[in-house]
Amino acid sequence: MARINLLPWRENLRKERQREFGMMALAAVLVSAAVCLGVHLFINGMIQYQESRNNFLKSEIAVVDRQIKEIKDLEKTKANLIARMNVIQELQISRPQIVHLFDEMVATIPDGSYLTKLKQLGGSLTVEGRAQSNARVSAYMRKIDASKWIGSPNLQVISTPKSDVAGMNDFILNAKQLTNDNGESQQ
Repeated sequence: MARINLLPWRENLRKERQREFGMMALAAVLVSAAVCLGVHLFINGMIQYQESRNNFLKSEIAVVDRQIKEIKDLEKTKANLIARMNVIQELQISRPQIVHLFDEMVATIPDGSYLTKLKQLGGSLTVEGRAQSNARVSAYMRKIDASKWIGSPNLQVISTPKSDVAGMNDFILNAKQLTNDNGESQQ
């Protein structure tokens, strides 16, 4: 027997289409959620990767900063050592100068005179002494001027103390210790 559909076929078709539309909407929502979740996970992964790179860079920067500090400390140590070496070199250069200075001081002092005090400040000399006469002080200054190790005599004071019975004159004069152009004593 032939089947006769008494239900309106359009209504079934509409229900079928609504169900398909609901399924498609549900599938679209699920696909959209999956895409959003995937994008979210991808972006979080990129952020974590960049943060790990940033942390690595920070740790490397800290290492380089420590190395820079060590280099600066080494440079300070180097500068201190160079300064010490320069002082030692200057002392080595000036070591024979004092010998020549004392030798020349003995050679230039005239008879009838003696020194009571010798003060050296850098290349400047201050000589205090006693002489029998002003002529002896003048002779002493001429000998200093003729010396190759001492020069530029400049008389500061010459006096006769009232309490001196021997008639000795006290004198103070300044002079310069001579060196050659290299900073070494003259030979």
